[in-house]
Amino acid sequence: MAEQRFGEFVEVRRHEHVAEFVLDRPKAMNAVSSEMARSIAAACTALGEDPGVRAVVLTSTHPKAFCVGADLKERNSLTDAELVAQRPTARSAYTGVLELPVPTIAAVHGFALGGGFELALACDLIVADSTAVVGLPEVSVGVIPGGGGTQLLPRRVGAARAAELIFTARRVGGEEAAALGLVDQLVEEGADRTSALALAGRIAENSPVGLRAAKRALRVGHGLDLRAGLEVEDAAWRSVAFSPDRAEGVAAFAAKRKPIWPSSATSSASGASSSRSGA
Repeated sequence: MAEQRFGEFVEVRRHEHVAEFVLDRPKAMNAVSSEMARSIAAACTALGEDPGVRAVVLTSTHPKAFCVGADLKERNSLTDAELVAQRPTARSAYTGVLELPVPTIAAVHGFALGGGFELALACDLIVADSTAVVGLPEVSVGVIPGGGGTQLLPRRVGAARAAELIFTARRVGGEEAAALGLVDQLVEEGADRTSALALAGRIAENSPVGLRAAKRALRVGHGLDLRAGLEVEDAAWRSVAFSPDRAEGVAAFAAKRKPIWPSSATSSASGASSSRSGA
């Protein structure tokens, strides 16, 4: 398993074609400071450019928290002008996760609040254990969800449910979160990471080209009218229809064997190079 650091607070661990994106600021319960935001964005850029990565799992080293959101201690020390100047840095972390071109899974346990829950919402899927507590409490401290929450939560649970959760600022435990669709899988305590990695492993068995094109079609087409969405899908289909991956997939199906995706050799070399380069 190769490891790579991005600054002090982010580590990426490679499990073959799955990248584990580790939030590693345990002394602050992974509160997202400016430095951490820059590291998250840098790691996302590197992962997006790595052809060997087929799926990403976002995890935490803190035993009782996934991420508690923005670093309020830092935030409160900023002047108004400094806060405005810091905004693009903060946004880059959430946008970085959201725009990863491969399937992403958040492995959530303990507190995932405010920006912490927004990092999870930026992922395609959320696996949570029974200790998870999620929520967007920003209006209770005089702001609003600013890491994508007002846009991502309605897309997950619908406009009215999102409004209730954001307007009340309430925290939601694991069982209710699963019932409301705030998380996709609820697992036993301590099993969020292993379950998410296992799911990512199943995803990563599939075509790298197909996975990226499917995610692009899902993300770009969402919210469009049906005709426009089908055009997005058709463009994504055309981008993979004549690829080496399709040829190998059809050949493997006919021969009743597992496919050996054409990018595998290149991806392995790329991963080895990345692990040596450091951060």
